Amino acid sequence: MDLNTLGIAMGTAWLSGINLYATVLTLGLLQRWNLAHLPGDLSVLSHTWVIITAASLFAIQFIADKIPAVDSAWDLIHTFIRVPAGAILAATAFADFSPEIRTMALLVGGGIALSSHGAKTATRLAANTSPEPVSNTLLSLAGDGVTVGGSLLAVSHPVVFMAIIAIAVVISLLLCRWIYRALRRMFARDQETQRPLEPAAR
Repeated sequence: MDLNTLGIAMGTAWLSGINLYATVLTLGLLQRWNLAHLPGDLSVLSHTWVIITAASLFAIQFIADKIPAVDSAWDLIHTFIRVPAGAILAATAFADFSPEIRTMALLVGGGIALSSHGAKTATRLAANTSPEPVSNTLLSLAGDGVTVGGSLLAVSHPVVFMAIIAIAVVISLLLCRWIYRALRRMFARDQETQRPLEPAAR
C-alpha cells in the first residue's frame, strides 16, 4: 500500500473531524493551484463549486464557533456530518485501489474522524461552560490553525503526519475520558448545591 496515499487519506479524515469545511477548502485550493497532487478522486475537491460551498460553510462556522451556545449545538449536529464525511474522503483517496481497500479506508477513516471530532466537541463543551468568552474564541482559532496547517503537512509530509495522527488518536481518547469525568463531577456538584435543604426535625 502507498504510504503517501495512506497518510493523506487518514490525515484528511482526522482533520475533517476538527473542521470539515476548512479541510476541504484548503486541500481544494492546494490542488487547484498545483501546490499538491491529491490521490484517488480527492482532486474533486478542487472543483469551483466545491471550493465555493466549502468556503461559504467555513465562513458560517467561523462565526458560529465564537458563540458558546451555538457552538455546542453546531458540534452536536456535525457529529452526523464530519464523521461520515471523513470516512468518505478517506475512501475517496483510495479510489484507484480494490473495493476491499476502499472499504477498510472508509471504516478506519470514520473511526479516526470520530476520535478527533469527539476530542474537539468535548474540549469545546468544557470551554463553553465557562462564562468568559476568551477561551472559546482562542480554541476556535486554534482549531482553524490546526486544520489549515495540518492540511499543508498532510500533503507535504504525509508519512510524518500519519505518525502524528496515531499519537493524536491516543491522546484524543484519553482527553475525552478525562473531560467526561470532569464534566460529570461538575454537574454532580451543581446538583448538590441546588438540592433544597430538608427541614430540621422537631
